[in-house]
Amino acid sequence: MEKADIGLIGLAVMGQNLVLNMADHGYRVAVFNRTTSKVDEFINGPAQDKNIVGTHTAEELVASLQSPRKIMLMVKAGEVVDRFIDMLVPLLEPGDVIIDGGNSYYPDTTRRTAYLREKGLRFIGTGISGGEEGARHGPSIMPGGDPEAWPLVKEIFQSIAAKVDGVPCCQWVGQDGAGHFVKMVHNGIEYGDMQLICEAYALMEHALGMDCDRMHQVFRQWNSGVLDSYLIEITADILAMKDEDGDALVNKILDTAGQKGTGKWTGINALDLGVPLTLIGEAVFARVLSSLKDERVRASAILGPRPDKSVTGSEEDNIRALHDALYASKIISYAQGFMLMREAAKEQGWDLNYGEIALMWRGGCIIRSTFLGNIKAAYDANPQLENLALDAFFTDALKTAEAGWRNAAVLAVRNGIPAPAFVSALSYFDGYRSERLPANLLQAQRDYFGAHTYERVDRPRGEYFHTDWTGSGGKVASTTYEV
Repeated sequence: MEKADIGLIGLAVMGQNLVLNMADHGYRVAVFNRTTSKVDEFINGPAQDKNIVGTHTAEELVASLQSPRKIMLMVKAGEVVDRFIDMLVPLLEPGDVIIDGGNSYYPDTTRRTAYLREKGLRFIGTGISGGEEGARHGPSIMPGGDPEAWPLVKEIFQSIAAKVDGVPCCQWVGQDGAGHFVKMVHNGIEYGDMQLICEAYALMEHALGMDCDRMHQVFRQWNSGVLDSYLIEITADILAMKDEDGDALVNKILDTAGQKGTGKWTGINALDLGVPLTLIGEAVFARVLSSLKDERVRASAILGPRPDKSVTGSEEDNIRALHDALYASKIISYAQGFMLMREAAKEQGWDLNYGEIALMWRGGCIIRSTFLGNIKAAYDANPQLENLALDAFFTDALKTAEAGWRNAAVLAVRNGIPAPAFVSALSYFDGYRSERLPANLLQAQRDYFGAHTYERVDRPRGEYFHTDWTGSGGKVASTTYEV
């Protein structure tokens, strides 16, 4: 019997669509699922008449593959991945490859890479973005792990990935957990993009009094300019969708948002690495706040309604301000995300190519947008760029959008409409460009109550001083350290 090129375990939506994608590109694929009835349903349904082989045991799956064997796991992140790895290890031979295509936490990928290397096996942890449609027709794929495994899967991955100008949205990211780290940051930026769009929508609805049909027109128009992106496109589609009674469907959807953890991981890693990832953090907290629906309903009765509507300027002027706020805040969100990757690369010893990462995100994935081409150009021009905001293109864009950005923030505050992502992005912008911040007072406070010392503007950096602020504190200072 002809051997398969690759095997896949896990026939949920993403797994099934990746298999069909591989088969469409000429690869013979063997599949296995713990609930074996799903194998038969898949083979007799969507996979019928395709070059796809169903198997009912792990042993049968392994036996059906050509060497070196390549087996992709599309299963729930966490312990389930480890259980499947443990099941496969005794069945494989040195040089075989296991691929984890789920949303695994990147330290788990680093651990699994080292564990399997000791067993003579190769491991890839790859982020895959694009949802059901992307998996079927071309996702963004972000592989990392054991570099020796990459040549064995490169052709398959790049064949099935999305293409932009003929270039696949799939390149080797880096060793160990680099691929899953980059996917984690992608998802964090996705949280930020979605929250920014929701804030623009809320201001249109509650401050400007626009109905869904009018908002649909605006978002459709925005999708033909600098905001051209998948999320803007689907927002326009959502606002146009009617329920069975003819009313806008979005107005009937409960205002509590879910999450699967990748945004939270991004925020936690930013805190660990000391990166001010303010916008994505606010986007995560906004989802958490939305989940307190019953409590918010009670609070609204106690704390009262929003202030009376206060809007100046024409609808056109305010829509332009919201556009500029969304664009500028989006720049800040990506700038913060790339800062986080830069710091992680330093700590982990990864050699990340930020231009290639931007290219991988230009097609197939949820945050795909024209905007990412400008990010690639920025890093191509200066691979050591400290912050996207310092690239000439983005500096000009931020300066051009600043007035409208501020007007949108004022519109939100004056009308009592929460816009934490808009406002936090603006505060970061103001803080990042401030030559002097009030942290001098903060350091004085720390030295006053804890003898934590401070540096002086009239002395070289690295010299630390302590003041006996009360006259009874003594001259002994606390140890200086950074968290």
